[in-house]
Amino acid sequence: MTDFSSRLIVWQKLHGRHDLPWQNTTDPYAIWVSEIMLQQTQVTAVIGYYSKFMQRFPTISALANATQDEVLQHWSGLGYYSRARNLHNAAQTIMDDHGGVFPQDFDTIQTLSGIGRSTAAAIASFAFNQVQTILDGNVKRVLARHFAVEGWPGTPKTEKELWSLAEGLLPKTDMVAYTQGLMDLGATLCSRSKPQCLQCPLVKSCQAYQQQRVSQLPTPKPRKTIPEKHTTMLIMLQGDHVMLEKRPPSGIWGGLWSFPEQESTDDYSAVAQQRFGMTVQPQQALPQLSHAFTHFKLHITPQPLEVIKRHSEVRETGQIWLSIEDAIGAAIPTPVRKILQSMLNLNT
Repeated sequence: MTDFSSRLIVWQKLHGRHDLPWQNTTDPYAIWVSEIMLQQTQVTAVIGYYSKFMQRFPTISALANATQDEVLQHWSGLGYYSRARNLHNAAQTIMDDHGGVFPQDFDTIQTLSGIGRSTAAAIASFAFNQVQTILDGNVKRVLARHFAVEGWPGTPKTEKELWSLAEGLLPKTDMVAYTQGLMDLGATLCSRSKPQCLQCPLVKSCQAYQQQRVSQLPTPKPRKTIPEKHTTMLIMLQGDHVMLEKRPPSGIWGGLWSFPEQESTDDYSAVAQQRFGMTVQPQQALPQLSHAFTHFKLHITPQPLEVIKRHSEVRETGQIWLSIEDAIGAAIPTPVRKILQSMLNLNT
């Protein structure tokens, strides 16, 4: 066992996190769900979602047998919705191809939708006590600082170097404490901003600390201008009901229910007539709101349209009418929920 791993294990057992809802279990399903939720999402945001998700889908079969709509509804607001679609798809694969039992083989785990090498390693370590290497964002930061690794960790060259380092540090025993310790250290003491170096069990050997370069490592992602996009969301209103459209299965907000979108136009009446066969009375636009994605920023203009007449009572495929309250609880994107909530507040 390396000095790095032994110090980390001792620290984790004394000072690490031990009371998170997905800890103190070897159930691969519970561990898998938590690991997917924790991808690019803070622990504090995940805790509430995790508990409700596991209550509704307590087993792999419960998740596999649910509709995608139900799964997305319980994920709504957590973001990165491809994670939920992959989780659902993988649960169905486990039922179909593995007899409903989560596979233990490391390579087989990685064949499941949405599970990469690091996530597979975390599941294998926590559920099956296998000696496997994790390398999530927190771990990359710990290693980049401790060993003064240059270069943005997102580049293949730097990532390869970090994988090599991580593999060389693995202990032969206490894998659960070691793996959890790496995660805990990166999430608590060795945080991106305001790291608490003096409390770190690795401070004496940390090269970034010795070189006074903690704030410079890991090397930040090269900056580039984030594109900005604009859209108008058409809020078809009839009484206290609104119309939602199901978005395409892939892409932004894939599979969620949302307001129909339209490039900015003044002739909303013509749009409503042509697209939906409805006679509408445009209302004053609601305040614009913005939503940041990883690769662009979206500026949304919510445009209420009071429906005077629906020329066809036949419901179009992929469209539903819900009360504002029911719509808030549906599988919808965060900005749509904010718009609906503001409308509900105006009416009360």
